[in-house]
Amino acid sequence: MLDINFIRENPNLIKESQKKRGFPVEDIDKLIILDKEWRQFKEEVDKLRARRNKISEEINQAKKQGKNIAKLIGEAKEIPNRLEKKEKLMNETEEKRNFLLKEIPNLIDNSVPTGTADKNKVLKIYRKPKKLKFEVKDHSDLLESLKLLDTKKASEVSGARFYYLKNDLVKLNQAIINFAIDFLKKKNFTLIQPPFMLRKEVLEGALPFGAFKEMIYKIEDEDLYLIGTAEHALNAYHSNEIITIDKPVRYAGISPCFRKEAGSHGKDTKGIFRTHQFEKIEQFIFCKPKEAWKEFDLILKNSVDMFKKLEIPFRVVVLASQDTGRVPTKTIDLEGWFPSQNCYRELGSCSNCLDYQARRSNIKYRDKNELKFVYTLNNTAIATERMMVCIIENFQQKDGSIKIPKILWPYTKFKKITKQ
Repeated sequence: MLDINFIRENPNLIKESQKKRGFPVEDIDKLIILDKEWRQFKEEVDKLRARRNKISEEINQAKKQGKNIAKLIGEAKEIPNRLEKKEKLMNETEEKRNFLLKEIPNLIDNSVPTGTADKNKVLKIYRKPKKLKFEVKDHSDLLESLKLLDTKKASEVSGARFYYLKNDLVKLNQAIINFAIDFLKKKNFTLIQPPFMLRKEVLEGALPFGAFKEMIYKIEDEDLYLIGTAEHALNAYHSNEIITIDKPVRYAGISPCFRKEAGSHGKDTKGIFRTHQFEKIEQFIFCKPKEAWKEFDLILKNSVDMFKKLEIPFRVVVLASQDTGRVPTKTIDLEGWFPSQNCYRELGSCSNCLDYQARRSNIKYRDKNELKFVYTLNNTAIATERMMVCIIENFQQKDGSIKIPKILWPYTKFKKITKQ
């Protein structure tokens, strides 16, 4: 979340960011009013508490001097009731203020294009798409014809947007995971397999819960939710800690991800492009503020280098203000080319979140004698199901087989997928 002191001192700057994001500026006015009310109540409570502490001394002094203490006794009896009412008002106002504060999105970076998704800016295209000289098949049709994918049976036992991967497709999935793990391990990232469930309080440390609650699955009768991304579990790894970041702390999270895909009814219903479960390798960084943009470039380059090794056509796109999530100050997407759709689709995102998550999760570092909040960054190294779809569609052959990118041969132990 944002620093309340920063909002108090720069309300117009926050409002401008809200406008760029397409969020109501009235929320900032409401927040400022609640904050003023809270400060007023707090001042009154502090005075009453001080008076409560001082009046005992005055009563004792008056007794010693033989003075009438009836008035002081009356005041002393009255203070607890007044204090209780003021404390109740103060706490209720603080709760309302903090709820609204947690829902305010991060400040949008000045380099981000203003507008909706149509204002997204393509920064670079890698490996321009080849025009295939035969009828292109959708990945779902191709995989089911090769008996590598079964979504029909999965829909019977689990519902829509689930799948059975079979035979060489299982090996391809694991190959992509192991390739990404080895790549990041060589870059000195600490590998982590996090918990696959988190408590609500922990999730709220990573993002405004309202922005994600429709996407994640809750465990019935438990204060637990299935993770939608390893990012949230990695952020939680240092919650309520003072960490040492003489150099950036870099993690690679390996996990399944579970999402309801609410709001995507009728979109990408075939195959494994948009599903309720998938695997992902996530880069996550804790660092000092001055190192954040350098780390942003590093994790973005890691993804670019991996995508280049996988030989897929892709592009790098900076998202416009209204297409950027609530948590990042800036996001750059990597989009792969999908021949069957004749367009680029998102494969992963790279985001700088400044101290937004660290404030929510209380993660600090020591700068000389002062405690400061760390900065966090995240980037999808590879989301495997989507990457498989991209590889399969771009490497499909006229005879219905699928070539495997050379970098994956040591992992798959085969160079081509044919009918099983």
